[in-house]
Amino acid sequence: MKSMGPKATIMDDVAMRRAVTRIAHEILEHNEGAQGLGLVGIVSRGVQIARILSSEIAEIEGTRPPVGQLDISFYRDDIGRSIAPVLHATNIPFDVNRRDIVLVDDVLYTGRTVRSALDALMDIGRPRTVQLAVMVDRGHRELPIRADYVGKNVPSSRAEDIRVHIRETDGDNSVTIWDKTHKEEA
Repeated sequence: MKSMGPKATIMDDVAMRRAVTRIAHEILEHNEGAQGLGLVGIVSRGVQIARILSSEIAEIEGTRPPVGQLDISFYRDDIGRSIAPVLHATNIPFDVNRRDIVLVDDVLYTGRTVRSALDALMDIGRPRTVQLAVMVDRGHRELPIRADYVGKNVPSSRAEDIRVHIRETDGDNSVTIWDKTHKEEA
């Protein structure tokens, strides 16, 4: 069944920009600046959000933290359930060892994606700290994982889907909520 559209838009472009600015300030305050900081986005929208955050931090602090991208395809605990994972390149062009890393993702849900990202990151090196920034925290955790920086908390039902749209990929910046029963076929 084709989707009729989202139930609601819960963040528009302005709200997302405000959230990014707030998260950037929180990251800088917590880490006492951008020195020794690295942002690692989880493929795919986490990478885009990490780039936006890096630009915002550079605007505020005058120092642009490096950005890497992390593919967690082979670290997922549900890999056997799908036919074949979609592979993307992991590209972290800086040393993660002894660095404060902020993992960035679009939506925090069960925590399984973040657990996979932590496993993948630890195979690359040993950061001093690992923090988590997400645009949306929707609850329903299955693992003891929480975000350090959250754009918006969105209580949702398991019958709903939260989608983060980024202009460079989707044509606009927004966060929408959909009924899973009306979800478009991928």
